[in-house]
Amino acid sequence: MQGLYLVTDRGLCGPKDLIDVILKALQGGVACVQLREKEVSTRFFVEEAQKIKALMAPFKAPLIINDRIDVALAVGADGVHIGQADMPYAVARKLMGKRAIIGLSVETWEDVESAQALDVDYLGVSPVFETPTKTDIKGSWGLEGLSKIKAYSRHPLVAIGGLNASNAADAVKAGADCIAVVSAICSASDPLEAARELRDIIHNALAQRSA
Repeated sequence: MQGLYLVTDRGLCGPKDLIDVILKALQGGVACVQLREKEVSTRFFVEEAQKIKALMAPFKAPLIINDRIDVALAVGADGVHIGQADMPYAVARKLMGKRAIIGLSVETWEDVESAQALDVDYLGVSPVFETPTKTDIKGSWGLEGLSKIKAYSRHPLVAIGGLNASNAADAVKAGADCIAVVSAICSASDPLEAARELRDIIHNALAQRSA
């Protein structure tokens, strides 16, 4: 998994329609979308996810559901993202199957060490920088922490937390394979242009890293 990863936040979209924001982000080059809904009913979440999955099909971008394995299974999503307090990875894998994408957040070094034995598809390094969209944290990793995880871990890294056009390239240079953003796209006046700018920054940084 490489490139730009959108994590949705309905509240940060303001008057913009969330599904329209996702469409514009996909048109701008988002490689993956994680649908995160904390305050809606299960019925609404399922119906919304079905619409978004259909919307995403032509773009060949995976739909990841945050936390809710029941919703992911109900709509045939490509995968789930789980945190340290969510369903244990082994149980999630058993339910989702071998082909599903499963990402796991790591917030401490102990989390990183424990994940080494797991066949997760990526680690969500959370948060790289402090961010108002994530308050239940144990501290931020910073670029040095991201580099340390990259040197140790066998998993692809998705960096999230306070990332935007001003620091995405630095995060890639520090070891991120994917840059996940929330407000940088959801709050943008032009989500398509914001996604396009970020996509180009990330791709250029990845190319420089591999040169």
